[in-house]
Amino acid sequence: MTDRIPFTKMHGAGNDYIYVNAMLHPVADPIEASIKWSDRHKGIGSDGLVLIDHSPIPEADYSMRIFNADGSEAMMCGNASRCIGKYLYERGLTDKKEIRLLTRSGIKNLILSVNDGIVERVTVDMGEPVFEDTKQFVDAKGLDNGIFVSMGNPHYVIFTDDVDIVDSKGRVLEYHSAFPQRCNIEFARVEADGSIRTRVWERGSGITQACGTGACATAVAAALTGKASRQSQIVMDGGTLDIEWRESNNHVYMAGPAAFVFDGEI
Repeated sequence: MTDRIPFTKMHGAGNDYIYVNAMLHPVADPIEASIKWSDRHKGIGSDGLVLIDHSPIPEADYSMRIFNADGSEAMMCGNASRCIGKYLYERGLTDKKEIRLLTRSGIKNLILSVNDGIVERVTVDMGEPVFEDTKQFVDAKGLDNGIFVSMGNPHYVIFTDDVDIVDSKGRVLEYHSAFPQRCNIEFARVEADGSIRTRVWERGSGITQACGTGACATAVAAALTGKASRQSQIVMDGGTLDIEWRESNNHVYMAGPAAFVFDGEI
């Protein structure tokens, strides 16, 4: 008899994942499950699968593993981290309003803004950005001034007036030889009001409604090049995220909503 796995569909600014409490319901083959379940026509439909589990180390409260829609495992995900904070608190798994979450790119601290038992907003300490000069060997087919920023996973941010070229250029750049492990690609435009309109091609998932680490990378790239201050609003297809790159500790903080969509079994 086939096991039935309870799941919860959640999204952060439209970046949607399938969440499974692996502490109670381990998934034997998360790669295969993510591919099948993420299918928007024949499965649940999502950008990937997130497993919430115990932490194997005392320095963290819980751990996460995240698998993209193509089955590849990601280092971490900012939007998924926010959703995990809401899930853990509102499902009664913790009463902490500050949660230490172990990811493949280290421990991320989640700060929950709670009102009458509801987590309305989550701020994630994303740590320090890491830079690498890829411009010299990336042929972006006419799109120059790309900036590489790692936020625990790799991002290449290109400032352009036409952010909709993500449709034609995203996949080309994800698989470019300059990125042997592939790369997340952001196309960004600074607006008159100071916000930054950004569209994302996410490694392993394609165009997504939002990307938390991508928003952080875009904000850092904009501040680094003088296009914005250290605080900015990143406007993505699915919503807006508030990003602060603090001078005091060089950490990037991402704040935004998280939402339940539905529960089910598969």
